Amino acid sequence: MKLLFSLFLCLFACSVTMGQTNTLNHFLETAKSNSPLLKDLRNQVASNQIDSLRLRAGLKPQINLNSGGLYSPVIAGYGYAGAITNEHTLNALVGVNQAIVGKKNIDAQLQAITLLSQSVGNTAKISEQDLKKAITAQYITAYGSLQQLKFNQEVIDLLNKEEDLLKKLTRNNVYRQSDYLTFLVTLKQQQLTLAQSRLQYKTDYTTLNYLAGIADTSLIELQEPVIERAILPDAGNSIFFRQYKLDSLKLVNSRQLVDFSYKPKANILADGGYNSDFMGQAYKNFGVSAGFSFTLPLYDGGQRKMQYHKLSLEEETRQNYKAFFDVQYRQQIAQLKQQIIENENLLKQIDDQLKYSESLIKVDTQLLQTGDLRVADLVLAVNNYLTVKNLRATTNITRLQLINQLNYWNR
Repeated sequence: MKLLFSLFLCLFACSVTMGQTNTLNHFLETAKSNSPLLKDLRNQVASNQIDSLRLRAGLKPQINLNSGGLYSPVIAGYGYAGAITNEHTLNALVGVNQAIVGKKNIDAQLQAITLLSQSVGNTAKISEQDLKKAITAQYITAYGSLQQLKFNQEVIDLLNKEEDLLKKLTRNNVYRQSDYLTFLVTLKQQQLTLAQSRLQYKTDYTTLNYLAGIADTSLIELQEPVIERAILPDAGNSIFFRQYKLDSLKLVNSRQLVDFSYKPKANILADGGYNSDFMGQAYKNFGVSAGFSFTLPLYDGGQRKMQYHKLSLEEETRQNYKAFFDVQYRQQIAQLKQQIIENENLLKQIDDQLKYSESLIKVDTQLLQTGDLRVADLVLAVNNYLTVKNLRATTNITRLQLINQLNYWNR
C-alpha cells in the first residue's frame, strides 16, 4: 500500500512539473543575469571610468609632506666628513608639484581611456550575442526533443487503440496470431523509442539549465520558441564591424600619444617648512623654496620612427582582418538566407506528404475493423507516417536553428 501511494505521489509530481512551462525569454534573461563574463566586462567599463577620474585628479597640484633626518657622529676624529653630511640634519617640508600639460595632450589621454571603455562595451555586446545564440540554439534543440517526445506518445496512443481492436479480431479468427505478433513487435519498438525520447529531452533540458546557470534538476515543459527573422542592420553600423572602427581610432590615438611624448615637459614645484643642519641658529631655519623643471627631448636613437612603423604594421593587420571578415560576413548572411528559404520550401512539401500519410492511416484503420487489411500494410503505413513526421520535426528545428544563426548578426 505504501509503495502504491509513493508511486502515485511520484507520478503526480511529474505531471505537475511537466504541466508548468518555461519560455525562451526566461532562459535568456536568466543567463544574462548569471553570466560572470558580462559582469566582468561591465566592471571593466566602470574601472575605466575610475581611471579617467584618476587621470584628471593627477593633473591637479600634488601636495606631499616629506620629512627626513640624519645623524653622523664623529668620535675621536673618526667619522664621515662633516662638509658632506653636515653631521646632523632634519627637514620637514610640505611640497607642491604641478605638471604643466597642454589641453590637447590631456584630451588625447582621456580619449585613450574612452576608446578602451567603448571597446570593452562593444565586446560586452558581442559576448551577449554569443550567449543569446548559444542559449537559443540549446532551447531549440530541447524543444525539438520535447516535440519528438509528444509525437512518440501520440503514436503510442494510436497503436494502443489499434492493438485493442486487432486483439479482438484475432480472437475472432479474423486475423492470424502471427499478424497480431507482428503488430505487437511494432508497438513494443515504439515504446522503447518513447522511453529513449524522454531521456533525450531530459538530457537536452538539463544542458539548457547548465548553460543558463540554473541549478535545477526538475523537468519542465518548454513553450514553442517564437523566433522571427530579424532585419539586419547595415554592416557599417553592426557591432561586429564597430570593433574595427574602434581599433582604427585607437591606433590614431596611439600616434598622437607618441607625438606628445616628444613635446617639452615642464613642472612647477614649491615647498615650505623646516630644513636645518644645526650648524648655526637652527631655530631660524624655517623657509620656503620654489622652482621648475623643463625637459626637451632632442635625440632618442630613432625610436619615434620605430613606434610609427609599428603602428603602421598594426593598421595594416587591422585592414587585412576587416577585409577578410567582410567577405565572410556577406557570404554567411547570403548562405543562411538561402538555406532558410530551402527549408521553408521543403516544409511545404513535407506537409503535403504528411496529409497523404495521415489519410492512409485513417483508411487502413477502417479496413482493419472489417478485416480487409493486411497487418503488414498497416505497419508499413505507420512506419511511413513516423518517417514523414520525424522529417518534418527535424526540418522545422533546422529552420529555427538557421534563423537563430541569422539573427546573431542583427545587432
